[in-house]
Amino acid sequence: MSDDVETETSKPRRPLTLRRTETGAVKQSFSHGRSKTVVVETKKRRVLAPKKPGEAPAKAEAKEAPEKKAAKKPAEDKAATAKAAAAAKEAEDKKKSAAVLRTLSDDEKQARAAALATARKQKAERDKRDAAERAEREAREAEERSRLEEERKRQAIEEEKRAREAEERRKAEEEAREALEEEERERKKRNAAKSDARAKGREEEEQKADASKAAEADNPLAQLGGRLKTKRKGGGDDRRDTAKAKEAPRRRSGKLTIANALDDEERQRSLASVKRAREREKLARQQRGGERVLRDVIIPETITVQELAARMSMRAVDLVKELMKQGQMVTSNEILDADTAQLIAEDLGHSVKRVAEADVEEGLDGAPDNEADMKPRPPVVTIMGHVDHGKTSLLDAMRQTDVVAGEAGGITQHIGAYQVTLGDDRKITFLDTPGHAAFTQMRARGAKVTDIIILVVAADDSIMPQTEEAISHAKAAGVPIIVAINKVDKPDANPDKVRTDLLQHEIQVESMGGDVQDVEVSALKKMNLDGLQDAILLQAELLDLKANPDRPANGAVVEARLDKGRGAVATLLVERGTLKRGDILVVGSEWGKVRAMTDDKGKTVQEAGPAFPVEVLGLNGAPEPGDTFNVVDSEAKAREIAEFRQRQRREKAAAKSSGTSLEQMMAQLQDSEIKELPIVIKGDVQGSIEAIVGSLEKFNNDEVRVRILHTGVGGISESDVILAEASNAPVIGFNVRANKQAREEAERSKVEIRYYSVIYNLIDDIKATLSGMLEPELRETFLGNAEILEVFNISKHGKVAGCRVTEGKVERGAKVRLIRDNVVIHEGELSQLKRFKDDVNEVPGGQECGMSFANYEDMRPGDVIECFSVEKVTRTL
Repeated sequence: MSDDVETETSKPRRPLTLRRTETGAVKQSFSHGRSKTVVVETKKRRVLAPKKPGEAPAKAEAKEAPEKKAAKKPAEDKAATAKAAAAAKEAEDKKKSAAVLRTLSDDEKQARAAALATARKQKAERDKRDAAERAEREAREAEERSRLEEERKRQAIEEEKRAREAEERRKAEEEAREALEEEERERKKRNAAKSDARAKGREEEEQKADASKAAEADNPLAQLGGRLKTKRKGGGDDRRDTAKAKEAPRRRSGKLTIANALDDEERQRSLASVKRAREREKLARQQRGGERVLRDVIIPETITVQELAARMSMRAVDLVKELMKQGQMVTSNEILDADTAQLIAEDLGHSVKRVAEADVEEGLDGAPDNEADMKPRPPVVTIMGHVDHGKTSLLDAMRQTDVVAGEAGGITQHIGAYQVTLGDDRKITFLDTPGHAAFTQMRARGAKVTDIIILVVAADDSIMPQTEEAISHAKAAGVPIIVAINKVDKPDANPDKVRTDLLQHEIQVESMGGDVQDVEVSALKKMNLDGLQDAILLQAELLDLKANPDRPANGAVVEARLDKGRGAVATLLVERGTLKRGDILVVGSEWGKVRAMTDDKGKTVQEAGPAFPVEVLGLNGAPEPGDTFNVVDSEAKAREIAEFRQRQRREKAAAKSSGTSLEQMMAQLQDSEIKELPIVIKGDVQGSIEAIVGSLEKFNNDEVRVRILHTGVGGISESDVILAEASNAPVIGFNVRANKQAREEAERSKVEIRYYSVIYNLIDDIKATLSGMLEPELRETFLGNAEILEVFNISKHGKVAGCRVTEGKVERGAKVRLIRDNVVIHEGELSQLKRFKDDVNEVPGGQECGMSFANYEDMRPGDVIECFSVEKVTRTL
């Protein structure tokens, strides 16, 4: 092979250059086992030696011709004249400035001196900062140089190691090939020796036969006796012997001996021998590697031995043999992990490409958008704030609709998405979030998918708990805030108090010198709504919101529910691209095809661009709010991604419920002692169910907890009632009703169905039920102390202590403790309390009495008897 042809093992070709550079090879590693070797050039900085003081000028300057010096002289005279004129002018300017300074006042002189000192100080700080930056930059460069040097050394070591391994592998292959050739030569020698021996034996037999024939020819009696003997033994004539000779040669049978092997001249090779020869040839080919097919084997996270063998183009039996040689006793149906499968495939010479199950989601979001394709889009504005501060009313005033009338209890319990068109054909997309404490996750989702947050604060209430929570969500999402001070038409409105209270949460409005816009509005009187819209548009212009509409759509799920007539209905907010009717969607762990789309006014639309909210029909199930949706090419891919996500959720749920470790087993034992309230929850939308479950889980403690058997979107069905009956649980319906079959089944099985339309009523009822399941609290009340003066032994009653009540009083039937040397040695009840010979119910302080304990008689003089009562107190969560 010529030198100019680059082979696989040769080093990468270095570029030809005249620059002072150093080149090295760097191996880049990519995902899925890909790699690439590139050439790195390092430029050396040219270091110039400093000139020594007093050094002679360059030779070229020393050898300057006299004519050139003469030509330079007039020019030098002119330059000297100009320099003298400039010096005179500068002296005159200094005189003028000196005259001006002499006319300055003392204050002006001080101000000028202070300004000069400040300038000097700033210059010193600048110089110091520049020096620090220069030092830091030099340190980074030195570190980068050292890192490159280490990388170069490591690569050189790896290259040397690979070359050494390749050489060892080549030597081993040569040794194996030589051993096989030697074995083949020995086998040929043995076969040749056997052939020679067989030929020699045949020659000897032929000689003997010729000798016997000659003897028979000489003796006629011997010939007649031989023929008679042949007739008697064979029972036939020579024709039968001729027929036998003409038959096809048969395979040998019976025991094989050396004599038989030498006598059987026309024997055939056995099938077992043929098979053994073929196996040897195949093994030799595999060892030589001459006819092996090397492939790029794709290995998932788990793979069976059978599938791995098929991907490597070999039989499963051969792969099992290879694994047994390595000490792994497996079958063809055994499941291997990815690392083991990779080692096996690489040992057999194949190249491996690892893929994960999660690779089905790779490239789902598509390539990033080019700046040239971006177009302006409407802003997405989320209205947040405390409950009953007028968020929905403010949105109604801008939409000229009435959404509040449709909400139970006058509070918003769903996320609503609406789009408002202004007079100049500019649009704003609004998201209305609930303000109730239970809807924390809804507010968090609204903050994540929004561009601007309008914080609605009532002028008469100022900052409230959910207002603080909304501020936290906005800051966590990094979204700009516009403060809308609502209800300014009320007599007790105080907008200035709102602005002042916002300072505690690090929000400074523009009227107080900050950068947050604030607008005073009244949703009821529709005051200053134009000012709020102008503030939104101004903030949107500052954000410069753009998106690419000419690409497959993706976005977020705002809300989802199950409709009896239409199936799964999801409210989607498009973030990029354009969603069209007929697109195939993957929405969380659900998928489907867009059958129909409607806007917030119920009008059917064919497509939805960026920042456009739509309701979509056609999904196979109700997705989770907050899930992302993506448009994919085919239904097969959508189904594959959805199944992968569903499998992930099932595995997570199974991992939580399985108890394999000691800690999990202890937790299960503790859980078995907790009282549980099982319930089945059905709601109208996923967001409401999520809020209900989150609120109920907050009540769980070490004694009681809520066990949610099942949650779902849609009406209460018969299967829900059967499930509740099996666990003695009630069925909770939130904004849904039970069908006829479910009602009849509930009446038969005595299952309680409760309907709710306001979330805090549901939460209060469950809280009261859990409080009733709590064990009452035992509260101890001190009654008094008595000291034992003497112990009497009475035959009928046992030991009786003669006591004096030193503090409080002593009551019959009360709990007592016997204290000796400040240590409690017994706790029980009084069996008798006597005053002289009479039984009494109570003995006040300072009087003497007789006491006896139930089932206890170890009493001594000097012991103290403490008397107390115990009462049960009902507990609440």
